Amino acid sequence: MYFVYVLKSEQRNYIYVGLTNDLERRIKQHQEGKSSTTRSYRPFVLVLTEKSELRLEARNREKYLKSGSGKEWIKLQIK
Repeated sequence: MYFVYVLKSEQRNYIYVGLTNDLERRIKQHQEGKSSTTRSYRPFVLVLTEKSELRLEARNREKYLKSGSGKEWIKLQIK
């Protein structure tokens, strides 16, 4: 099982979209600052999660959510 997830910084205007096969582990890594991309935006709130059995399907969804229109869609979902 693969997860596409969206994190929102609690202190800054930052949204991160990621893909993993172990959601709990990956969120923990972000919160602990083990990912250089997100380290300075901690702490995070998990605002969206989508499951997929196929990695390719999850990767395509992740790519969409990282696009401009995908980010706009996310903002509408989390209001």
